[in-house]
Amino acid sequence: MKKILVVDDNPEILYAIKQGFFTEYEIKTAESGKKCFRHLESEIPDLIILDIMMPDMNGWEVIKRLKDSQRWKDIPIIIITARTDDIVKKAGEFYGDDFIEKPFLTNDLKRRIDNLLYQKK
Repeated sequence: MKKILVVDDNPEILYAIKQGFFTEYEIKTAESGKKCFRHLESEIPDLIILDIMMPDMNGWEVIKRLKDSQRWKDIPIIIITARTDDIVKKAGEFYGDDFIEKPFLTNDLKRRIDNLLYQKK
């Protein structure tokens, strides 16, 4: 079963994704960038779903650390965010492997996950 790490400070998003995909993927969650890296020390997921607007360490900082690491640089990232301005959209499309705005439809997110996991093979 493919493993997905969801990094978001919103517990409702974490719950929704975990419940929406629990039969298809092994979903792990982290409420912050710091917890994301603690998780990555012990287990490397097949894909990361990453929120941009988080306290302490935002999603851009997480992406930079991931891409700077030989160990984590190839993990596909789907960026999710409530921000809808053009700057974030362009940056999200450039730095992530996919980009989706909140709120999102579960079936749209699943399609994007499947596309990235299929491309990775």
